[in-house]
Amino acid sequence: MAAEIHSRPQTARPVLLNKIEGHSDTVNAAVLIPKEDGVITVGEDRTIRVWLKRDSGQYWPSIYHTLSSPCSCVSYHHDSRRIFIGQDNGAVVEFLISEDFNKMKHVKTYPAHQNRVSDMVFSMESEWVVSTGHDKSVSWMCTQSGSMLGRHYFNSWASCLQYDHETQHAFIGDFSGQITLLKLEKQTYSTITTLKGHEGSIGALWWDPVQRLLFSGASDHSIIMWDIGGRKGTAIELQGHNDKVQGLCYASHTRQLISCSSDGSIVIWNMDVTRQETPEWLDSDSCQKCEQPFFWNFKQMWDSKKIGLRQHHCRKCGQAVCGKCSSRRSTIPLMGFEFEVRVCDSCHESITDEDRAPTATFHDSKHNIVYMHYEPTTGNLLTSGSDKVIKLWDMTPVVS
Repeated sequence: MAAEIHSRPQTARPVLLNKIEGHSDTVNAAVLIPKEDGVITVGEDRTIRVWLKRDSGQYWPSIYHTLSSPCSCVSYHHDSRRIFIGQDNGAVVEFLISEDFNKMKHVKTYPAHQNRVSDMVFSMESEWVVSTGHDKSVSWMCTQSGSMLGRHYFNSWASCLQYDHETQHAFIGDFSGQITLLKLEKQTYSTITTLKGHEGSIGALWWDPVQRLLFSGASDHSIIMWDIGGRKGTAIELQGHNDKVQGLCYASHTRQLISCSSDGSIVIWNMDVTRQETPEWLDSDSCQKCEQPFFWNFKQMWDSKKIGLRQHHCRKCGQAVCGKCSSRRSTIPLMGFEFEVRVCDSCHESITDEDRAPTATFHDSKHNIVYMHYEPTTGNLLTSGSDKVIKLWDMTPVVS
């Protein structure tokens, strides 16, 4: 059911270690088991499977359990071996896995949502399970009593979630492209702020509690790093994907960000550099370089007897410019632009070869990624594809 690929050559790219096959439908979420050669998968085929690596080098399921509804997400707490499964019917199911990972005991079923559970976090500190769903809500339930503690509704589907276990703050991304920060308490909550910066639905979030950085990825192909701890509203954009961002993980020990998109790209971002915020685009009725009117500026067009031009924007300075004054292209990695973008002629002249030095590396997983999970203790990455295949990668050649 799974084949060992090859040994680990030391090259500057992720090394494919194994493939796990056997699901009859998409694997929506999966977890690498810390300190074990094991993987937990949950899928659209309604199954929960625990895969252990055998002496042959192959992964075989030691647990195979079928639920009544497709499994959409998973949260696993290794020290207690408690696992929580979100389902398409809105329920969250808790199991306890045995020490040898060969048995699984049902503990509770939580009526968390009225529709598909999109993401979920179990907090051992507060004994809460916090979840988001397609019923446009976030809920938090007590795992000791099984009772609902609170719920908050949004204007659109809640798609993903991150949770700060120490302060009980929840970050919720939704399909409108907004991220809402809530302070959760027993029986109540307070809305702290709403982060707006994406033009598409939020597909992935990652919270680093040490540096207090929030990373978000969306269907607009972009990633934003929000400096929550700095309290200055700093937001750094990263443009390096050609499809919707499906997964994020920040390796704080190396200050590198791992991101995956649905076209199969795996990007490793060096965050140990001084990055710059992208400028706001300026408004103008005429080119801010040559002063020729844009096509809606009828008065200046009539007065100057000139045809109006189309408006563009320089990605480096943000000025409104015409096509003639912004005919050049350049990468600007420190502003997050790893691909060539439009810049005005004067900015193009100011960009040096050193400024163009890439700050990210790009790798092809060769399957359309729907989910990723990184385990920092081993340096391994798991990707789940629309091809129903799990791939395990050694990331130490590129994340170090």
